[in-house]
Amino acid sequence: MRFLLIPLLLLLFVPPVQAAKKQSQTVLDAIEVVHEINKIPEQGIPPALLNDAYGLAIIPGMLKAGFIVGGKFGNGVLLTRGTSGRWHNPVFVSLIGGSFGWQIGAQSTDVILVFMTEKSINDVFEGKITLGVDAAIAAGPVGRRVEGSTDITLKSEILSYSRSRGLFAGVSLEGASLAVDDDADGAFYGREGIRPDEILKLGYGRLPIPAKSLLDTLNRSAARGK
Repeated sequence: MRFLLIPLLLLLFVPPVQAAKKQSQTVLDAIEVVHEINKIPEQGIPPALLNDAYGLAIIPGMLKAGFIVGGKFGNGVLLTRGTSGRWHNPVFVSLIGGSFGWQIGAQSTDVILVFMTEKSINDVFEGKITLGVDAAIAAGPVGRRVEGSTDITLKSEILSYSRSRGLFAGVSLEGASLAVDDDADGAFYGREGIRPDEILKLGYGRLPIPAKSLLDTLNRSAARGK
């Protein structure tokens, strides 16, 4: 198990001098994920669902790998939606977890988590949450309409979506932990120790260019869904 997990954990380590560049690329990748979902609305997240959401986590290229013992590792951004319907500044998050079962292979998957309650977002900002334990999670419906969704899906605190590249068998997000990545926030915003509530208060003019582009993309998408 040690020899399987150590290489995966090394993927999460980046020298400090490269950290800001890495986070900028993560945001740019998140923008691409949004573009890809918007290309085929009939197979994407229902616009009405996004308009009711309190938050959105985008984790591009989450790595899942396993041989008997599986693991999943990913870094991305979490954005909250204000009362005006516009999206707030991105906060960096990490997703990590493991699972047991007969499985073999590897897969890189773009993951989107739609937060349907304010409490689940606050819990992430205050520390971390375990998906399926601290917050109920279910696979979200796709398409323009949500009438066909089950009661379990509509009552879940978090709805999950993915866009896969390659084949993999066996693991889900149940049991994974989602937490704020303080180091990534500090590198991207140029201030060590910056907190999520401080990030949300930053004016648009003070944001790095990739963050502005992500907000513009999401806000345009929200406007189309109204």
